[in-house]
Amino acid sequence: MADDSSLFKKFGKAFVPEKFMGKPIRSQLRFYLSKAGFQEIPYNFFGVLFFVSAFITYFVFFLFILPLLQGLPLLIFFFSSFFTWLVLQSFIVAVIIFSILFYLNISIYNRTKEIESKITDFLVLVSTNLKGGLSLEQSLWASIRPEFGLLAEEMTIASKRVMTGDDLTDALLLFIKKYDSPILKRNFMLIVGEIKSGGKIVQVIDKVIVSLKRTKSLKEEMASSTVSYMIFIGVIVLVVAPVLFALAFQLLDVILSFTSQLGSSLDSSALGFSLDFSEDSFETSHFRIFSILSLFVIGFFSSLIVSIIEKGDMKGGLKYIPVFTVVSIIMYLVASTILNNLFGGMI
Repeated sequence: MADDSSLFKKFGKAFVPEKFMGKPIRSQLRFYLSKAGFQEIPYNFFGVLFFVSAFITYFVFFLFILPLLQGLPLLIFFFSSFFTWLVLQSFIVAVIIFSILFYLNISIYNRTKEIESKITDFLVLVSTNLKGGLSLEQSLWASIRPEFGLLAEEMTIASKRVMTGDDLTDALLLFIKKYDSPILKRNFMLIVGEIKSGGKIVQVIDKVIVSLKRTKSLKEEMASSTVSYMIFIGVIVLVVAPVLFALAFQLLDVILSFTSQLGSSLDSSALGFSLDFSEDSFETSHFRIFSILSLFVIGFFSSLIVSIIEKGDMKGGLKYIPVFTVVSIIMYLVASTILNNLFGGMI
């Protein structure tokens, strides 16, 4: 059910207050969600998340935590159960909220990049329509094309605001505020300033188009000039680091096997102390876990570095994280298997 009587919707509204400490919460949340393409606050979804978190907390508490609390005095058991349940569900809710925010931020980033990629072609049509004798409002409306995708939707919203009585500059400023893009902000502020001053808007739009094309060309040149660095980082992460960790693991295994035999052959009474070089004194599995975690960390930060080199920001590198981390770990396991077969006769 989607009406106000829905149980999920009531719970969702209960956890999203209208105001908090004098600050409007729902209006800011609605504006933030609009950046990701959601026009309304999904109260039903928030209510479902609450029950999902409670459901997960129930199973985790009764399967893992309750057996540890049994045997305590009744009062301590009650307060411990209450506090543990509260902390556990709060942690689960925090993880869910963080995951949702992560998804929304990536969605906002992708939408912003999509608009930036189409804005030059859109302004070319606007300039053409202005030169054909249309007003700026009519030019914006006439330049909307389906191939512009998200940009067409945003310009449709801005045009409808103008048609219902809003000022054109206010509609454009709201569009600029909606997407945190230096390119949109810098160029559209020039257009808005020219509209307010009553100057020749066509000349400004043409200069903005030239600036956008020049910026795009420079970014492509910078990206092409840094391909060698990206390849170098990729080879290090995907090949060199996994093979070195696999080789270190096999070397450690050989050393432990050799020193354990050496230690057993020495007379500890003659030395005055015992030498324990057995595998029980050092778990090789710990080094394997350390290697996998290290490769995950290396892959994670390397993907961000590649994104900064290629695109100038970190968000664009999130798509490289699964490739860098998963492939490097698979390469480590494959290299470990191959080296284990090669060094098997030495151990």
